Amino acid sequence: MKIRKVGVLGCGLMGAGIAEVAARAGFETVVREVSEEVVEKGLARLRGSLDKAVERGKLEAAERDKVWGRLHGVVDLGALAECDLVVEAIVENVDEKRKTFAALDAVVKEGALFASNTSSLTITQIAMATRRPDRFVGLHFFNPVPVMKLVEVVRTLLTSQEAFDAALDVVRAFGKEPVAARDTSGFIVNRLLVPYLLDAVRAYEEGVGSVEDIDKAMQLGCGYPMGPFTLLDFVGLDTTYYIANIMFEEYREKRFAPPPLLKQMVLAGRLGRKSGRGFYEHSRK
Repeated sequence: MKIRKVGVLGCGLMGAGIAEVAARAGFETVVREVSEEVVEKGLARLRGSLDKAVERGKLEAAERDKVWGRLHGVVDLGALAECDLVVEAIVENVDEKRKTFAALDAVVKEGALFASNTSSLTITQIAMATRRPDRFVGLHFFNPVPVMKLVEVVRTLLTSQEAFDAALDVVRAFGKEPVAARDTSGFIVNRLLVPYLLDAVRAYEEGVGSVEDIDKAMQLGCGYPMGPFTLLDFVGLDTTYYIANIMFEEYREKRFAPPPLLKQMVLAGRLGRKSGRGFYEHSRK
């Protein structure tokens, strides 16, 4: 299963990042969005990231131009027909993912590998919308994709050894470090991270410490690069709340249940950096 051409569904923050690392690794890369307007917005995000890499001395201008030449924005799903790998990075909604993959399955060549970048949904429930669950894996990248080295490679009960090996190989070709994960909601990182973040909110609710002191304690006491509330604001309180609900639905364990304060902040529009205010105040420049 040789991968030469990569397709990416979605050109938002994650999709654009995945497309960038694929193109920078030398793969012809096709990015699909739902309209020309959204395609152009996504390509502008991509171009901006590449230009910034040049400004910072991380990429030569000539190489940036070569990378740009390998990137193609499209609206037509059929433009992905000859891709050897298609990675989905659309909205975190299982029905939308299943519908998209069912349509994709009808147009992409039979031997191609399908992958979802979902962070919380199980891969099996998405893969079963296609006729190729044996060629379906999870490829969970982390934000910001061009910087973060980890990719969780998720194998279902139906994923073939050939497809799993091809997924590991392409992740390494992207310059990333793969870890193998079972197909359980949250995989490895979110399975451990989400309860930690929710426990931090509960600790604050219970008066264990202030937001600032809990953050400082975890940074200086555990050597974490940022405290839980700084991370929550960065990820987005709405994103964490949504993922926690999916995981609670899957496991029915209290540690995955969102605390009342988190729900209240999301309802109040205090989503973190994206809204200008979460557990901290943020400039929206």
